[in-house]
Amino acid sequence: MSTKKIEDFTAADRIDIKLLESNCHYLSGELTEENISYAIKWILFENLDKKPKKTLTLYVNSIGGDLYESFGLIDVMRDSYHHISTVGIGAVMSAALLVFATGTSGKRYIGKNTGIMNHQHSDAVDAKMHDMKAQMKENNNCEQRCFQILRDATGYSLADVRKKFNNPSDQYFTAKQMVDLKLADHIL
Repeated sequence: MSTKKIEDFTAADRIDIKLLESNCHYLSGELTEENISYAIKWILFENLDKKPKKTLTLYVNSIGGDLYESFGLIDVMRDSYHHISTVGIGAVMSAALLVFATGTSGKRYIGKNTGIMNHQHSDAVDAKMHDMKAQMKENNNCEQRCFQILRDATGYSLADVRKKFNNPSDQYFTAKQMVDLKLADHIL
């Protein structure tokens, strides 16, 4: 079996290889099964080697997306042996805000020009009444999980999380507000 030299790869592949060698991953675009799966596999791969303990850096640039896929990534981030530093750039919105905030406390960096938005979980249901009730119950469960993630990220009580983040309208934040709200630790 022949091995490829770095020069034999495409420019995009060379970038990915260099990021991997630097313990970095760039999560961008809509959060989907494909890009979340890649991020999860990256964290799992890095956790195969426990020594020495290191910091993994996850760059987040996303307007959000699939909440369930995001929950999966958040669980893997929380279970990581290594610290995960998050760096928010471009856009950190919706489910991407939850992913960003899950980074290791003290290691969450937000770009000062980043667009940041939080909003209530939303869903559309076109079903029989019984199924709509079941979906409404699941939506409430998802909302509670989101509140728990924000509680864990900020240290606020659940009551305070609801007061600060359960706004009926979209909430836009500056980088300074993110630090003040304990969702980020440092401004880039």
